[in-house]
Amino acid sequence: MTRAGIVTVVGKPNAGKSTLLNRLIGEKLSITSEKPQSTRDRIVGITTKDDVQMIVLDTPGLLEPRYELQRSMRATARKALDDADVIVYLADARDGAPPPLRKAAELDREPRAPIIVALNKVDALTDHAREALRRDAPDAVHISALTGEGIHELQQAITAHLPESPFLYPEDEIGTQSLRFFASELVRETALEQLQDEVPYSVACGIEEFREDRSPVYIRAVIYVERESQKGILVGHQGARIRELGRAARVKIERLVRKPVYLDLWVKVLPNWRRNIHSLRRLGYALPEEPRR
Repeated sequence: MTRAGIVTVVGKPNAGKSTLLNRLIGEKLSITSEKPQSTRDRIVGITTKDDVQMIVLDTPGLLEPRYELQRSMRATARKALDDADVIVYLADARDGAPPPLRKAAELDREPRAPIIVALNKVDALTDHAREALRRDAPDAVHISALTGEGIHELQQAITAHLPESPFLYPEDEIGTQSLRFFASELVRETALEQLQDEVPYSVACGIEEFREDRSPVYIRAVIYVERESQKGILVGHQGARIRELGRAARVKIERLVRKPVYLDLWVKVLPNWRRNIHSLRRLGYALPEEPRR
């Protein structure tokens, strides 16, 4: 009998959730960054091996929201918990044993799905710190999503909790989002890499045109920022910065689509978009109803 189900990965910002998704799937589906809160929507990856299929959900980091975008992110993470057959609660091993998931996610009740606690970044610990962590969190799986250490053990733990089920997707699929979505994310990842201070958090990206029938593939993308001063930083002197950002993003997108790409990149100001419900909906963010605190 085959096993298949949804594996939701949750945790605080910068716990390494996106790196873990990419490691489990074996492809780069979720953008990664040293800056927290880089994942804003749930990313779906699919891995099928032998008689097991995992539909892995990477989710925004659990945090106390300060504005509408962060409220959307938290609601997305909570919804993914409700959808899960198995929950991987990921935490940074350098912070020690994490609080219970119910407390970290501020849930009204315990999730229905079984929870596997995974302590990530153990490669950064000394031998002494590793031993102490094993005493403090004996039931946790100790892993490094970066190096692959402990990933086999985590996969075994997940498989043991997956329900018996036919596969939910074709065996050769690895994701559910469109190429437009991934192209947008790669542009935003490049902005996270190249911009400093507060500007990256004010960046959103929308794909206005995606023509796969052209050679090279034609993509018209718009980077949105909140203020004119941010637009100036992003464009740079005589357009130097935006050209370099576009060049680096184009290389990544070409790896994704495996074809030459012409990236037509623009910058526009969308005032205060992170706090504006209408702007968030325009940019494709889900805004489920949830009570404010």
